[in-house]
Amino acid sequence: MRDSSGEEAADASSDRPELPELARGPVLSAMAALAVVLTAFSDRYGYHRDELYFLMLSPYWGYVDQPPLAPLLARFFSSVVADEAWAIRLPATAATVASVFVLALITRELGGGRGAQTLCAWAYAFAALPLIMGHALLTSTLDLPVWPAVLLFLIRAQLRQQPQWWLAAGVVVGLSMYNKLLIAVLVAALAAGLALVGPRRVLWSRWVLGAAAVALVVGLPNLLYQATHDWPQLSMGSALAENNGAEVRFFMWPFLLLMLGPPLVPVWVAGLVSLVRRDEWRSVRFLAVSFPVLLVLVYVMGSQFYYPFGLVAVLFAVGCIPTYEWIARSVRWRRRLVVAGVSLNAAVSAVLGLPLIPVSALGATPVPAVNQVAQDSVGWPTYVRQIADVHAALSPEERSRSVIVTSNYGEAGAVTRFGGPLQLPAVYSGQNQLSYQARPPEGATVAIMVGAHLDKAQAHFEACVIEGRLDNGLGVDNEEQGQPIAVCESPRGGWAAVWPALRHLD
Repeated sequence: MRDSSGEEAADASSDRPELPELARGPVLSAMAALAVVLTAFSDRYGYHRDELYFLMLSPYWGYVDQPPLAPLLARFFSSVVADEAWAIRLPATAATVASVFVLALITRELGGGRGAQTLCAWAYAFAALPLIMGHALLTSTLDLPVWPAVLLFLIRAQLRQQPQWWLAAGVVVGLSMYNKLLIAVLVAALAAGLALVGPRRVLWSRWVLGAAAVALVVGLPNLLYQATHDWPQLSMGSALAENNGAEVRFFMWPFLLLMLGPPLVPVWVAGLVSLVRRDEWRSVRFLAVSFPVLLVLVYVMGSQFYYPFGLVAVLFAVGCIPTYEWIARSVRWRRRLVVAGVSLNAAVSAVLGLPLIPVSALGATPVPAVNQVAQDSVGWPTYVRQIADVHAALSPEERSRSVIVTSNYGEAGAVTRFGGPLQLPAVYSGQNQLSYQARPPEGATVAIMVGAHLDKAQAHFEACVIEGRLDNGLGVDNEEQGQPIAVCESPRGGWAAVWPALRHLD
């Protein structure tokens, strides 16, 4: 029978074969292994710059550069569990582990048995981006299970002929708005896929319209914040595109081959091809068409080159089915080839994605050039001590009217986290939300200016003298390495006049 919208209603007598059993042992053991590995190494290297930033943000419904979830989690776990990097990374570990389970469910939903689910869980869990992102609390880390969960529910709605699963997808879309608004790009790509290859009637069905309504209601507080603050996320996206666009549009293509690791590329390509070719997956064929649409959207946006990862991960989960079938119907060398590829990929991904290399040797390896999370997680206490040395060289009278102004939120967060015992003054930054959260008081006429903004800032002071340069001592060429520490005096026109010139979104 059909409902008033034309979809086939849920029916126990569906022609679809019964789902394989969930491979609990292999899937749960992969999740456990990943949780142990991420936890074991969660306190190495140090805070990521974004984590230091999250700890500085006052609790609020939203910020100029992001929704509230990640900063709230960072502050909560830092306050309730421990004021250490490993504590605020607990939700990152949980999100990464959850993504393994969701992807294994997608493999099962499409008919993948124990072997395909095992391949999906273990290969994905120890692939490149899950290990890199899983090591730190980033907004992209919390997003790891989100896109796969949305697509899992859409696959269930279509293949099971149970359209009520669209409502579950709507709930996840609404909740995801508290972490990122990037989910709108996935929704747009999916809508384009449905419009291009169908089933088009789904687009105006009451279930899809209901899912859209549910998503809007669940995400309404965050959307209201955006609407009442002139949609700052759009401004942030434009700023990212302006700063990163050329680089993103070039690197997003080779990065597709590196997201999970080169040995796993044939698997997710097989998933993409199988979605197009297999008749039994006709009702979810729009997922394959959504992928190139998503790539075009990311290219046009020019914001970050890892944005397509959620859909790549789902294509990988799909591809584990034809890959395992290829293994099972032939000689042993195919199994050995796949096992070797997965093992090699896991080993290389672990070296690149986890803090396995001693920090003292990190700068002599190619890891920082490949893994920006590692690059942005070293040197912070050293940088703060160098800033403290400049502060200590001021006269007592100068120290009494001094503040620290940093070029970015990582430097500001580091001073806040590590500067207390060094008796450093208040710290401010013109980057993103920090520029709106506070500015220096008018009585602070001496500013220790830190970072790359000095060239722009010194024109707004009567005098600026460089007193030192940041050096992590590790040979890691991150954003701070070699940047100046200057003492600037007498902001021209006061901070009310100078501060707007120091604000920047990036």
